[in-house]
Amino acid sequence: MATSGAFVFADPDGYAAKFGDARVNLTITGAGDFKVRLTRVKLTYLEICRFRESLPRIAYISLPPERIYLSFPVGKAPLIFNGFTVRDGDIILHGLGASMHQQSSRECQWGLITLSPHHLSSCSKALTGRSIESPPVGRILRPSRAQVSGFQRLFKQACHLTETRQRLIEHPEVARALEQEMLHAIIDCLATGEADDSPKNGLMTNGPKTRHRHASVMVCFEGALNKHIGQKLNLPALCAAIGVPERTLRTCCDEFLGVSPMRYLVLRRLNKARSALLHADPSTASVTQIARNHQFLELGRFAVTYRTTFGETPSATLERAPPSSAESA
Repeated sequence: MATSGAFVFADPDGYAAKFGDARVNLTITGAGDFKVRLTRVKLTYLEICRFRESLPRIAYISLPPERIYLSFPVGKAPLIFNGFTVRDGDIILHGLGASMHQQSSRECQWGLITLSPHHLSSCSKALTGRSIESPPVGRILRPSRAQVSGFQRLFKQACHLTETRQRLIEHPEVARALEQEMLHAIIDCLATGEADDSPKNGLMTNGPKTRHRHASVMVCFEGALNKHIGQKLNLPALCAAIGVPERTLRTCCDEFLGVSPMRYLVLRRLNKARSALLHADPSTASVTQIARNHQFLELGRFAVTYRTTFGETPSATLERAPPSSAESA
C-alpha cells in the first residue's frame, strides 16, 4: 500500500533525521529563518521525495548500501555535488553506500528517489535488454530533453497528488500505475543519459582517479571533524589526523565545499551552537556557556561571527521559542 505525506520543518536537526537510513549532517551557511517543506511518497518499490529549502547550506550525506539513490535539482537553482555543478535536467546516479557533499548557494528545490538494486536491475533488463547497476562512484547523467521532460512530469505529478489529493495517490490502482510509469521514465533516463564530467566553473581539471582520491580525503575529513569537534583543533592537527598535507586538504575543501577547512569547522561549530541556543531554556542557560561548550572562547568574536552568519545575535536566538521538529503540511 502506498503512503504519502507533506511536512514542514523549522529545525535543521529534525529535518536531517527525516532522511531515514541515510545519515545527513546539515550546515546552514546563510542568514534567516530555516524552513523546509518535504513531500514524500512511498510506493511498493519506489520512494519519492521533494525538498524545498529556504536557506543555503552544505550537506554531508552518507547513503546506506542496500538502496540505489537518484538525486536531481528541481527548478533553476543548481546544486554542487562533490565539486560538480548539477543543473535542472541532470540526474545523479549515486554509488551504493556512497558519501558525498551537496551544496546550495541559495534557496533551492531538489528531488530524491530510491529503489532496490535488484528491482532496478530486473526492470531495466526486461525493458532494455541490459541490466543497469549502481556505479562504484556517483555519476552525473544528462538525458535528452524529451526523456527529462517525461521524468519531471511524473515526479511533479506524484508530489502534486500527495499535496492536494493524498487519498487518490494512495489508491492501489493509481499508485501502481504511477509507479510503473515512473520506473519506465527512470530507466529510460539512466539507460541513455550521457555521463557529464564538466566541473563547476571549469576549475577542476583533475582526472577521475584524482577526484576519487579527493572524495576519500573528504570522507576522512568529515570523520575527523565528528571525532574532534568538541576539542581544540587547528589545521596541522586536522591534517595529521587525516594523513594528508595542508595543501591537499585546502584544495579538496575548495573543490567540494567552496570554503577553507577551518572556515567549514567554524560553520559546523556555529550550527551546533545555534541548535543548542534554540533548544536551551533561557531562564537557566547562558550564551557564554554555550559558546564555550562549542570551543568559542572569545565571546565578542563569537557574537560577531554568529551575527554575520545567521543575521541575529546569539542572545536573540536563545530567547526564541524552540522550533518544532516537523508539522504536517
